[in-house]
Amino acid sequence: MKVIDHYDKATEPLISFEIIPPKRGGAVKAVFDSLDMVIEKVKPPFIDVTYHAAEAHIEEQKDGSLKRVVRRKRPGTIGLCAAILHRYGIDPVPHLICEGFTREESEDALIELNYLGIHNVLAIRGDNTGSQVSLNLNGTINKFAIDLVKQIQEMNQGDYLEDIVNAVPTDFCVGIAGYPEKHFEAPNLDWDIKKLKEKVDAGGDYIVTQMFFDNEVYFKFVEKCRKQGIDVPIIPGLKILTTHKHLKSLPKIFHLNFPDVLATELDADPENAKQIGVEWAKQQSLELMESGVPGIHYYIMGDPQPALDVIEYIQKK
Repeated sequence: MKVIDHYDKATEPLISFEIIPPKRGGAVKAVFDSLDMVIEKVKPPFIDVTYHAAEAHIEEQKDGSLKRVVRRKRPGTIGLCAAILHRYGIDPVPHLICEGFTREESEDALIELNYLGIHNVLAIRGDNTGSQVSLNLNGTINKFAIDLVKQIQEMNQGDYLEDIVNAVPTDFCVGIAGYPEKHFEAPNLDWDIKKLKEKVDAGGDYIVTQMFFDNEVYFKFVEKCRKQGIDVPIIPGLKILTTHKHLKSLPKIFHLNFPDVLATELDADPENAKQIGVEWAKQQSLELMESGVPGIHYYIMGDPQPALDVIEYIQKK
């Protein structure tokens, strides 16, 4: 089923999750063990799987020479999505990114997903960390997420990159990303929301937000989106703090803010960061649920237990 259909048919807020593939050479068993834990407690309607661009590194060879090596740190998104669909009967949502991929490679990935019976994707630009491979191929890349959304919708109309006689249209539901505290490259939030509206108009079916720790930020974001004419579901994305290091790493990586109360509490008791993070997420999740959100999307990555603790709490309320 399409993600948008899950939300249309839901009678209560939905719980969904986002995971990452194993590192290159890693075992997939750890991923399935995590998913087994999740599905035992909560059978989510869909599970997102992140995509990662290739990265370039300079490696010293045995003879002392240097060689530029290009590899993807976490391959396997499509394979993992196929496994989720057929192992658990749950709709997977692979992320597709612009960064590091040609339009031809994006089309190939979409064709493979279509063959596998996977009809949901999250279309994002992907932020360049500096080590990802730069293609620099004019006209053959999707520069922004809106370009990828348009390409997917063109395929949904049977319009492929080359002229194909009797081409079969695909049928993808397209999710897009929203930034309650604005994308770090945007000059201001209103400008960023205008760009988000353009992505919706191009064919975005629903919005999943970047993580945030202040619900007022989300509520104000939704209000501004509605005033701009954005009427698709806007799903709050939450990450649960599990270490004191998150106090510095998350703002640096994701360009977000911590409420003073939370930051002060973490700083005062770093040894109990996980407990503080879980308790904060419990109250944050409960308030969101009571406000009538379509659902909550938890970024669990490798460890689902903190999110399961939060979900167990809100289900008892």
